[in-house]
Amino acid sequence: MFIGRKKELGELNKLYNSDKFEFTVIYGRRRVGKTALINEFTKNKDTIFFTGVETNAKQNLENFSKSILEYNTGKIVDSTFFSFQSALEYVFELAKSKRIVLVIDEYPYVARASKSLASTLQLLIDKYKDSSKLFLILCGSSMSYMEDKVLAYKAPLYGRRTAQFKIQPFDFFDICDYFKNYTAEEKLMAYGIIGGTPQYLLQINDKISIEDNIKNIYLNPTSAIYEEPNNLLKQEVREPAIYNAIITAIAVGASKMSEISSKVAEDTSVCSTYIKNLISLGIVKKETPYGEKSSRKTIYSIEDNMFRFWYRFVPENTSVISRGATDLAYKRIEPVLSTYMGSVFEEICKQYLWNQLLDGKSPINFSDLGRWWGTNPKTKSQEEIDIMGTDKDSALFAECKWTNEKVDTGVLDTLVKRSELFNFKEKHFYLFAKTGFTKGCIDRANDMGNVTLVKYMDMLKS
Repeated sequence: MFIGRKKELGELNKLYNSDKFEFTVIYGRRRVGKTALINEFTKNKDTIFFTGVETNAKQNLENFSKSILEYNTGKIVDSTFFSFQSALEYVFELAKSKRIVLVIDEYPYVARASKSLASTLQLLIDKYKDSSKLFLILCGSSMSYMEDKVLAYKAPLYGRRTAQFKIQPFDFFDICDYFKNYTAEEKLMAYGIIGGTPQYLLQINDKISIEDNIKNIYLNPTSAIYEEPNNLLKQEVREPAIYNAIITAIAVGASKMSEISSKVAEDTSVCSTYIKNLISLGIVKKETPYGEKSSRKTIYSIEDNMFRFWYRFVPENTSVISRGATDLAYKRIEPVLSTYMGSVFEEICKQYLWNQLLDGKSPINFSDLGRWWGTNPKTKSQEEIDIMGTDKDSALFAECKWTNEKVDTGVLDTLVKRSELFNFKEKHFYLFAKTGFTKGCIDRANDMGNVTLVKYMDMLKS
């Protein structure tokens, strides 16, 4: 079942309807749904679809030739063009009289094996861009390759593309309709344990409990996900052991560079290089207090929920899991699940605020959202604000509570007090709650007039 990606499909079809040469670059991490998007887009369109493999140029050229000739003849053909240039030129010529979509999926595999491919494409695009109706799509999972060798200023193909799409995992609200059999709370927990990567979402069975899904997906050595983090790292990096150690350190609470370095017993300069690569892969994210650029306060966390859950709970329970003691492993995880979901709820609240802004419903026209932390100069104590966003002289401040108790006035009072550390003419406050708010809190919010109270259930209705 194909879900979401309405915006991307709309943009692709708009380009398709131009009826002139188009060159689109589609890239993103593995399993994120790039090929599924292309398949959905190319339905009922004349398409030559070629997927590169990690082999030599000869075999890729043979496979490419078969894709082209089978499209043009409707038969399985055992012929090969003598070069990628002749094969591509044949397609450009075919597309002079009609719209044809040419997809080269896993482009980095092909281009690495055939070093001149990018220059050949450059040559042919320049030659045919005004006479051919070809719709060319280059797709790749190697983020660094696509950004450095296709999109970058020094790349041969720079300036030739007419569009690019960096495909991101779904956000929480995208996937809610996918889990039709789950309650609102179960949907959040499903997103918290698996994230928004389409291939991983397929592992969740919403006809069984979250507990059983955790057991089946993470506490079962035969599951498709159990070896996924290790396998993905092996495909993307040269030294997966150090990357594994760094991700594990972050997952169990080491957030500063010095803490991570100490945990993995490597110099901070070494860790910095590895973390930079993990950030580019979309696995780790870097944060500084909102509005600050100080590297001294920089912290790191795991961005992808599947990786976050796996590294938080699987490595420390590997011995138990390998002995088939699934129930015992789950009993170790269960007591901290609610705490784990707290930061997931914060992320969903951010997504909600972005949706409000894009729908024209936000009281503050912020340009970014983030967490703030720092020292209160008056009390000398550490303070934290879950979400903050600003626009010139106005700001919003938000607190997120994933607890079974209703949020009382104390939470609002604390948020207002912390907002006094910042000088803005207009301030708006958001409180997000799992279960709701006390009457006192509701009355206080009404009296203040610049407070929005949002129950989790109401987020799903908007």
